[in-house]
Amino acid sequence: MNRPNIIFIVADDLGYADLGCYGGRAPVSPVLDRLAANGIRFTQGYSNSPVCSPTRFAMVTGRYQYRLRGAAEEPINSKSRGSTTLGLPTVHPTLPSLLRDSGYRTALIGKWHLGFPPAFGPLRSGYQEFFGSMSGGVDYFTHCAATGEHDLWSGEDECRQDGYLTDLLSQRAVDYVDRMAGQPAPFFLSLHYTAPHWPWEARDDVSLAQEVKDNLFHLHGGNVHRYRRMIHHMDEGIGQLVTALERNRQADNTLLVFTSDNGGERFSDSWPLVGGKMDLTEGGIRVPWIAHWPASIAAGGLSEQHCMTMDWSATMLDAGGAKAAPGYPLDGVSLLPVLRDCGHRFDRPLHWRMNHRGQRALRDGDWKYLRVDGIDYLFDIAADERERANHASRQPGRLSAMRQAWEAWNASMPPIPDDATISLGFSVRDMPQR
Repeated sequence: MNRPNIIFIVADDLGYADLGCYGGRAPVSPVLDRLAANGIRFTQGYSNSPVCSPTRFAMVTGRYQYRLRGAAEEPINSKSRGSTTLGLPTVHPTLPSLLRDSGYRTALIGKWHLGFPPAFGPLRSGYQEFFGSMSGGVDYFTHCAATGEHDLWSGEDECRQDGYLTDLLSQRAVDYVDRMAGQPAPFFLSLHYTAPHWPWEARDDVSLAQEVKDNLFHLHGGNVHRYRRMIHHMDEGIGQLVTALERNRQADNTLLVFTSDNGGERFSDSWPLVGGKMDLTEGGIRVPWIAHWPASIAAGGLSEQHCMTMDWSATMLDAGGAKAAPGYPLDGVSLLPVLRDCGHRFDRPLHWRMNHRGQRALRDGDWKYLRVDGIDYLFDIAADERERANHASRQPGRLSAMRQAWEAWNASMPPIPDDATISLGFSVRDMPQR
């Protein structure tokens, strides 16, 4: 079989249960639901972090983000503009650079959030084309960042273009697929939406753009109905992309993967999970994972395989026939055997740590070790997804073993730098609405 095209679609701050196929309460995702029904859906999949840019470091490298200084920022914010430290080093091999070097065409359409030019940028880390934003949250109509600076780029040139940002990204992705049709080389497309990240603006909310510009960007209120419309707009764009693949007869041999960079914000639905963005409770790190590849994935697949963001990076490299670079071994584990047989399972311990509230976590089998604010918890996730029954005092031996396992893993990672910052202003889940 020819190597597949690969499309990696990433939503921003989407809740675990926002999509219909994950129990969503509103009909916002018919396209994604259909892709899940005709592919495979993972119920025990996680993000590498409950915050935006640290997950993206893991996503682009296939390695634990803690290996890179920039990922210690939770997350990278506008103060890092001009920094030569806070970003993805251009010498580090990446998912797009490894695929490019193995013969793929590569493009990022959407959110970068891994450092600012001139020291960092998508074109300096393996992507051959880029259209999107460099920072975190961007207004959907003015395309300005929280600082008020315009943040829409084509390559490294500022791009002034009217339109609702989600639609602009979808249209550019469709154009890319059309341009790649008939090319001898396969393509790798990262389509990283900013939806449904704040400011919460739907397509018909253009009048809100000036209101947001005139007020504190990150305090823009929104509501659950607007939030759901934002998800639906993204789903519509994904439908247009799928139609383009079908029109160009590329759908069968395209591996399409969908996820979120972390758990949800104020208006998200994560039922039955608790917590959200910034938390190592399940609601902050358990995310949807959908894979669709008719040539290799049977329809109707459901998997409880434990996995996290960097495993999917390893999977895409595996599917594309690319190898890790010498000196930069992957921490991610390929899920290709699971995609080809949804009944296949393997042990996969998952580790996390955060500056914020001194959080740490380890998921190993049914059990999860969690520390928050200096207090240790032990949960049987298989029986208690809501993390309500703390078994720490009932099973001190298990708690001790899992704590030691986490500490052994942590000792293999660089320490958290003393000057690392936590940008709590970027999480508005618990802020009062105006």
